[in-house]
Amino acid sequence: MEDAVAIALRQWRQVLPDADLGTIAVIGRLNRCTALLQQATDAPLGRAGVNRAEFDLLCALLRVGGELTPSRLARETFASGAAVTKRVKRLEEIGLVARRIDDRDRRVSHLSLTEHGRSFIMRLLPKQLEYETALLEGLSPDRERELADLLAELLLMLEGRLGGMVG
Repeated sequence: MEDAVAIALRQWRQVLPDADLGTIAVIGRLNRCTALLQQATDAPLGRAGVNRAEFDLLCALLRVGGELTPSRLARETFASGAAVTKRVKRLEEIGLVARRIDDRDRRVSHLSLTEHGRSFIMRLLPKQLEYETALLEGLSPDRERELADLLAELLLMLEGRLGGMVG
């Protein structure tokens, strides 16, 4: 049985028989996995009323703890400042995140989970982890660790080359 990328590679080999297509085998599969996983993991989050990006922001506030500036939150979630601003605005509107203006510099704000936000993410996180675990249940624990190690190696290499750039 062939995956979608294997089929595309076979087609590319007919068009470009002398081309080195090895990167398509890796990057194509990573992109395809990303799209499928995003689609799958966003479903339970959507039922809870948040998207993946908002969930990641809430998780960052929980795991780092205390108050974070929007720029620190952007670094923690690998997002642009504009994206964080948009997400925080929505999460404030639904009562999950609070903003406090800095006493010394009114241009700086500090973000934190509200009590409702903390209980929301503490209820959602175990369900989301259970769901994501089920998505990978076809991999043995050893293969899952091996894949995680390979992806960590790739990520470190790319962060070193690209400077941790975020799109």
